[in-house]
Amino acid sequence: MSNEIFIKFLDLKSVNSIYEEEIKEAVNKVINSGWYILGEEVEKFEKEFANYCGAKYAIGVGSGLDALRLIIRGYKELGIFEEGDEIIVPANTYIASILAITEENLKPILVEPKLDTYLINPENIEEKITSKTKAIMVVHLYGQTCEMDKIWEIAKKYNLKIIEDSAQAHGAFYQDKKAGNLGDASGFSFYPGKNLGALGDGGAVTTNDKELAQVVEALRNYGSHKKYEHNYKGINSRLDEIQAAILRVKLKYLDKENKKRKEIAKFYLENIQNKKIILPKILTDSVWHLFVIRTKERDKLQEYLSQKGIQTLIHYPIPPHKQKAYKKWNNLSFPITESICKEILSLPIYKTLKTENIEYISKMVNSF
Repeated sequence: MSNEIFIKFLDLKSVNSIYEEEIKEAVNKVINSGWYILGEEVEKFEKEFANYCGAKYAIGVGSGLDALRLIIRGYKELGIFEEGDEIIVPANTYIASILAITEENLKPILVEPKLDTYLINPENIEEKITSKTKAIMVVHLYGQTCEMDKIWEIAKKYNLKIIEDSAQAHGAFYQDKKAGNLGDASGFSFYPGKNLGALGDGGAVTTNDKELAQVVEALRNYGSHKKYEHNYKGINSRLDEIQAAILRVKLKYLDKENKKRKEIAKFYLENIQNKKIILPKILTDSVWHLFVIRTKERDKLQEYLSQKGIQTLIHYPIPPHKQKAYKKWNNLSFPITESICKEILSLPIYKTLKTENIEYISKMVNSF
């Protein structure tokens, strides 16, 4: 590796240092308030985030996985889902989407994505629908929203719920609506590396369904609306007051950060010109959570870039159906998903990436 150059895949220290003073002030305010769980900061963040997404309700929870789990659990409590029901989900998603379904004893039905967008292929959904199907979980992977027009049509035809996994799509639009307001309910993650990232774990559910919002609000807090009265067998999954305060600071700058990501992506798209490399195809608005390229020689390219001082990651090298956690699925075949997992590579894309670094990365990809 070059001694002079090392470009991190993601430099969270530099990304967060921009807001250091505001973050410290927000954290001190919480410390000095003496109120650390489900207080004013969570309440204010929920209102601000719901408003940002264009949804009526947001409920702060412990993680993105919990957000998806609590949506499914909420629908079970409302009698809309029951154990053994099926939820359609893309085969190439991160395992959290699948875990949320199986943890609630529902059955994930895996569907192949489109090879060029990496998003669930609406053409493959209808053939997987049975009398047990209750929902489609759309995953807005890498920052681009799914083809919702076609999915809305299918959901309406078969009376299915749409659950959005928006963990990578904070601020992404489909037509005139944002992720978080494109289905019946949406799960967000505020993991530090997300477009809107906390300084620890966190998540949120957004929805326009008042009944669901009320149930999720109780479920995240031991199943309780009122202290020591428990209507449901809930869990403890509450967005932390300190994290909510940090997220309130960062939410103000989210659109600005997304704009910067779009500028970097535009540069890559215009300047990476190597016949071995397949660039991402964009159908809808993307907030570029990740910039993912594809090549048959992925491992060689990753090693080459590493030698040139460029850190890259693979999102994700092993699909859910090939994980030990889901041994029963290991013999299943999803050729598109499997070829995506073998060929994709994520390049650095974040607000504090310097222009000369973006130019250097493009140049090195071209020289491969």
